[in-house]
Amino acid sequence: MSRPVTPLLTVDIIIEMTDRPARPIVLIERKHPPHGWALPGGFVDVGETVEAAAIREAREETSLDVTLSVLLGVYSHPDRDPRGHTVSAVYIAAAGGTPGAADDARHLELFEPAQCPEPVFDHALIIGDYLTYRRTGRVAPLRRDGYFRNVQ
Repeated sequence: MSRPVTPLLTVDIIIEMTDRPARPIVLIERKHPPHGWALPGGFVDVGETVEAAAIREAREETSLDVTLSVLLGVYSHPDRDPRGHTVSAVYIAAAGGTPGAADDARHLELFEPAQCPEPVFDHALIIGDYLTYRRTGRVAPLRRDGYFRNVQ
């Protein structure tokens, strides 16, 4: 039996800086296309759990050691990444200390979640779901149609 062709598995991490007032989150400015602001994240390696990948990617891109707290949701719209179909497990994590851009991050900044610049991919939708989670404690809703466009 041949192996099926499937989307690539990725992780994205919403890092809350819990040692600062209002718990700002970390966004990176991407070094590689597509350029722009994004949540830290990347591809899951073969033999690696998604949780280990999230912790690794957070450390590689932000120089922070994070503690994962919540699986916010799984984002899988075929058009979410212009490079090809990816499926991302998105975690909320806590960190303290001084972040520093590294690896695939050209630069990083801390933002109040409701005042983030327009990000690449479907990260505006993810940040919107995160704001709902902060307000209500509810994780991302199921989206049977995979909708992610026109989210502001």
